[in-house]
Amino acid sequence: MKPAAFEYHAPATAAEAVALLADLGDEAKIIAGGQSLVPMLALRLAVFDHLVDLRKLEELRGIETRGDTVWIGAGTTHAAVGRDAGIRRDVPLLHRATPLIGHFQIRNRGTLGGAIAHADAAGEYPAVALTLDAQMHTLSPRGQRTIPAAEYFTGMWTTAMEYDELLTGVTFPVWRGRTGFAIEEFARRAGDFAMAGAVVAVRLDADSRIERAALGLIGLAPTPVRATAAEAELIGRPAATVDAAELGRAVTAGLNSVPADIHGSADYRRRIGAVMVARAWHRAVEEASND
Repeated sequence: MKPAAFEYHAPATAAEAVALLADLGDEAKIIAGGQSLVPMLALRLAVFDHLVDLRKLEELRGIETRGDTVWIGAGTTHAAVGRDAGIRRDVPLLHRATPLIGHFQIRNRGTLGGAIAHADAAGEYPAVALTLDAQMHTLSPRGQRTIPAAEYFTGMWTTAMEYDELLTGVTFPVWRGRTGFAIEEFARRAGDFAMAGAVVAVRLDADSRIERAALGLIGLAPTPVRATAAEAELIGRPAATVDAAELGRAVTAGLNSVPADIHGSADYRRRIGAVMVARAWHRAVEEASND
């Protein structure tokens, strides 16, 4: 199939882009890498009268270390994120998530901002952003604002952004000390969206007690999810006393909106999720213990 007819816009600046969004309203849709939007348009699962293409906006590309944070422009491709030495050093969880995104063709075209703004609960970058307490930076005709990841993802494929806002960049905090990171997911085929997955970050003190923990879930709710109750219970415990399998079951037991489709029931996905949590926790703690 082919997309329905639309009018194409290619603004030269971010300010011009948000002015277009404000003027065109709900009839307009931003296109970044287009790896999610174009198939939906082709199948006519989505129809828009106007597409606002961000490909000319160099100001939305780049990676910068800023003290204890790393800023990544929303237009930066997955491939650029994956090969950046600074990301690998300072935000290893993001680096490790990148190869799990689709195929190399998708990573060459898709953008970090596009993936996060698309807000797919089965996507890797939204889960990593939520788990690491990233900050989303936006621009609108009213100016700039920053949205914490915990407030950004509001529902299936929806965010806290207004119709005339543009995601310009994302800031990730750098974890210091004895840290470990892991991402585990299960997909039926390489490149498919995960049926369930887990993202873990952990920091240990000098006595190998858990000083900080963050656990995110992929594909197990309408939005990315943080296991905040489990995180709180882990703080202060010796890492060696945590049963990874028990943790996985505890994290997934209370999930009430696990999706179900022809590929698997909610219970099946929940059981997969528990295993992914256990694997990711084990790997993250092992890495932190060896630091």
